[in-house]
Amino acid sequence: MNVALHKRRFGVMLSAMSSGQDSMLYALHAIQRSFLNPVANFSQKASDLLEGNDGLPARMLRANLASLHRITKAFDKPAFGITHANAHGAEMVVVEEEIDCHPFCRLVRFARRSEEPTTAAALAADPRVLVVAPLSGHFATLLRDTVATLLRDHDVYVTDWVDARDVPVAEGAFSLDDYVVTVQRFIRKLGAANLHVIAVCQPTVPVLGAVALMAGDGEPTPRSLTLMGGPVDARRSPTEVNRLATEHTLAWFETNMIHRVPAGYAGHGRAVYPGFLQLTAFTMMNPERHAESYGLYWLDRFRGAAGAERAKTHETFYDEYNAVLDMDAAYYLDTVEKVFQQFALARGTWVVNDERVRPETISTTALFTIEGANDDISGLGQTEAAHDLCTAIPKERRRHLVAEGCGHYGIFSGRRWREAIYPEVRAFIRAAEAAR
Repeated sequence: MNVALHKRRFGVMLSAMSSGQDSMLYALHAIQRSFLNPVANFSQKASDLLEGNDGLPARMLRANLASLHRITKAFDKPAFGITHANAHGAEMVVVEEEIDCHPFCRLVRFARRSEEPTTAAALAADPRVLVVAPLSGHFATLLRDTVATLLRDHDVYVTDWVDARDVPVAEGAFSLDDYVVTVQRFIRKLGAANLHVIAVCQPTVPVLGAVALMAGDGEPTPRSLTLMGGPVDARRSPTEVNRLATEHTLAWFETNMIHRVPAGYAGHGRAVYPGFLQLTAFTMMNPERHAESYGLYWLDRFRGAAGAERAKTHETFYDEYNAVLDMDAAYYLDTVEKVFQQFALARGTWVVNDERVRPETISTTALFTIEGANDDISGLGQTEAAHDLCTAIPKERRRHLVAEGCGHYGIFSGRRWREAIYPEVRAFIRAAEAAR
């Protein structure tokens, strides 16, 4: 079954569910979870009881129960779980520190600790890097591998976005403009002149906008800016994600995608784009691939010890992939309209808080764009478009990389990220440091 057909069915399903009571779908989801949680708990315990039993009936039942548990369980926000790092030839403790707090985002530092004076001095001299995580359905923990790898050579900070369902309505809405302002706030706090910024996927647009506005106002801007796999110009090599946005009106998205958080959450009454809808959209982009993955998981659990390692890899990936957050409606609709329908940044028409975004004013920030050759979310050329906008940056301070064999997630996570892409990012940041 092709992707277009899945997408049409998803749209029909959403339209059928919209009944004028925009909290109904969310409430039904909560009711569904109340029924599935006992099933998930029972299937996990029963599966665990069968571990080590190699009889054929027991192996089949264990595989069935383990698969049932994975399909029915709730996936909460995972922990980063980064407790140690190897840097400057030494193993050291890593401690998460909250540096700043906004109702919709925490600025978190992964502080490396060493009691050895020479190593501590080397750590203090490492470049400071702000990783702006995507606010597009998944938690910032999706960038765990990105952060863990960067910690080898950098002082790393991350935007840890808050699930909108947990933000009280009294805190107000959160728009794309607010996103830009929040990024600027964190850049200023960390000191732009000595900072390197990495934006992964969705934030390539608001981060480029934030830096452009700072440059236009005569403020210091980061030493370097690395944009990875994002829709700077979504008109180039459009993907199914891009086509979905252009085939429907903004009113369609507002009617079918926006729902109210029901009672029982801190954000009761807030209009959001629910994470479970985004997860459905993610899954329906490649349903055959996910079905195959779950089929292999059943086989690995059936095999027992022989399939344990691959089964664990499946569980680790889907623990992250299935953990999703809600986005404030204002931010979600702004992104659909300005990034994917109006292409406002690429066309030079984007206005943030009454000020036009002008990337051509950026001149002292080095620019590195990275794309995956097989990216089916942000097509080839969409991120590279930043070079056509940032015309005041000297050519010798700009670079573009196409990572062969990489899909969307491969450019910031996994073996290719660690072995092929990260060394290029590290070298680029070091070159920007040397240019001070």
